[in-house]
Amino acid sequence: MGPTLKSVFEQTAQKFPEKVGIVDERIGVRWTYRQWEEEVNRYAHTLQAYGVEKGDVVSTVLFNTSEFLTTLFACTKLGAVFNPINFRLTEKEISFILQDAEPKIVLYEKATAQQVEPVVPDMSDTVFCSIDHGERHLYDVLSENRAGIEVPLDEEDTYAIMYTSGTTGNPKGVVHSHRDMVDQAMAMALTMQLTPSDKGLSIGPMFHCAELHCAIFPRILVGAGNAVLHHYDPKETIRLIKEEGITTMFGAPTMWHMMIQEDFTKEEISTLRQGLYGGAPMPPSLTKELHNTLGIGLVQAYGMTEMGPAITVQMEEDQIPKAGSAGKPLVNQEVRIIRAEGEESGSPDDICEAGELGEIIVRGPSMMKGYYKRPEATEKVIRDGWYYSGDIGMMDEDGFLWVRDRVKDMIISGGENIYSREVEDALNDHPAVEDAAVVGEPDVKWGEQVVAFIVKRGDVTAEEIDEFLLSGNRLSRYKRPRRYEFVEELPRNASGKLQKFKLREKATNVK
Repeated sequence: MGPTLKSVFEQTAQKFPEKVGIVDERIGVRWTYRQWEEEVNRYAHTLQAYGVEKGDVVSTVLFNTSEFLTTLFACTKLGAVFNPINFRLTEKEISFILQDAEPKIVLYEKATAQQVEPVVPDMSDTVFCSIDHGERHLYDVLSENRAGIEVPLDEEDTYAIMYTSGTTGNPKGVVHSHRDMVDQAMAMALTMQLTPSDKGLSIGPMFHCAELHCAIFPRILVGAGNAVLHHYDPKETIRLIKEEGITTMFGAPTMWHMMIQEDFTKEEISTLRQGLYGGAPMPPSLTKELHNTLGIGLVQAYGMTEMGPAITVQMEEDQIPKAGSAGKPLVNQEVRIIRAEGEESGSPDDICEAGELGEIIVRGPSMMKGYYKRPEATEKVIRDGWYYSGDIGMMDEDGFLWVRDRVKDMIISGGENIYSREVEDALNDHPAVEDAAVVGEPDVKWGEQVVAFIVKRGDVTAEEIDEFLLSGNRLSRYKRPRRYEFVEELPRNASGKLQKFKLREKATNVK
């Protein structure tokens, strides 16, 4: 029997019983690993009292809380399946996921009640329990039994169902086993060079695998400390780094960008040695600004929920010379670029040459078991043992991966392929551009034309941006946007990923 998340947590509690394992200022929690495991056992007994057995689903619609993580590890004690749901989803979207996942119990909070409680009448077989309000309050029913629970658990048992953020259709549930996540945790702990003396701060949403699998699980694996911030606030982030002695932290590029807009000195965050980022591409200009402002080592992780998520990492020493790259394959992950024709994927053996664009495919020990209840969708993306990502990229001569676009985001204008990432990077280099995204707009003559959506940092016109792009060989003339839309903000999901489908809805006028 191999390692599971249950055994990882229990071993850390045994090795570091008096070390502070989790801090949650919101409710005054500062538990050692021994105390935390006792609370996990209390939660497990409580879930068991509500009929949760091995294989049953337990859903959460929570912000970053100690209850979130304690529930997760309580599920591992019972062999139950954890189902963290994006707290920013609408009532309709949450209803779909709950109807699909069919949980025995749902934990939520006052901050998510508006989306969750209207769903309750439609799910008579499911128990809904709030952590901070309402008639069925978690702390009113929480068991006092702190004894361990022994349920047979195998490394291939399902640990979680994590629903991907849908773009055009309903989200799909990604099924991961315990072994998937132990492998991911070990690889990331090694990459980040984590030790028991580290202490991490969770500012990214914990329902997302980037924060949970790439940051939290690796820290628990090595016995490092953890602090949680209910929701992202740059001022609070800086305060907690200083007061808790935070050494490592994950954040989407937008979070890091917001943080460096605050008024602070390097001395105030001197304990912070490392910053992990991912979830969305970071413009090279921001990478350099972070390096200069924070003076910390940056590590980028690129991947997708289906793969654990991390499949490549870009280390500190490569951040500037290889700015814009996604780095090299993570330990035990194999990445290939294969030739593809449009949206038709090719053979895993039709490998591109260095510098040649193609579809990114990957295989490794953290690959999902499949999509929940969707065998046909699983067969479309997992073939011959490889996961077909739908991302377009290339490997350079040094073995670095460069992600250029999503297959579906590529713009074809006049028969020429235009990769939106290249255009967006050029736009983000303009000093008056805060954020930028481009999509294809239908065009009678050219098929598609490039439309840019710009968040301004200062006074700038479309003509000035256009001149900037054409100067200094920044962008070929045919790749430049033909229309500019200035907006207050770009639509992003909770993990910081750009929701281009919303921009496409605005760019539908055929010229």
